[in-house]
Amino acid sequence: MSKTKKKAKQRVFTLLVEVGRTEGDDLPDGASGAAMVCYSSGVDEAEAVRECVALLKQAGLAPLEVTGYGSLEERLAEGHDIEQEERDLMQRALDENSVVVAQSTALFEEKA
Repeated sequence: MSKTKKKAKQRVFTLLVEVGRTEGDDLPDGASGAAMVCYSSGVDEAEAVRECVALLKQAGLAPLEVTGYGSLEERLAEGHDIEQEERDLMQRALDENSVVVAQSTALFEEKA
């Protein structure tokens, strides 16, 4: 008996991912890691996080912590101002069913 399962609708979630150092990670000398803003598609935020972490690991990075900021709809409902460039990157992640790294900022330890 075969039932057709309705495919859940993909959405794009905004994630802030902190990564640590790994050999050959292409981060600048002296950096302790990086913070990356990613747009990741998934049927829910948990799937988007899993996909994003898997992709970053595949790229030789070491994800340490992920903070989710919700889907486009959730962010708009919270009053976030979302520029067209950001919306375009979100749409690209949705169209390609992928993860788009929108921004990467190297992190450096403060010297005491």
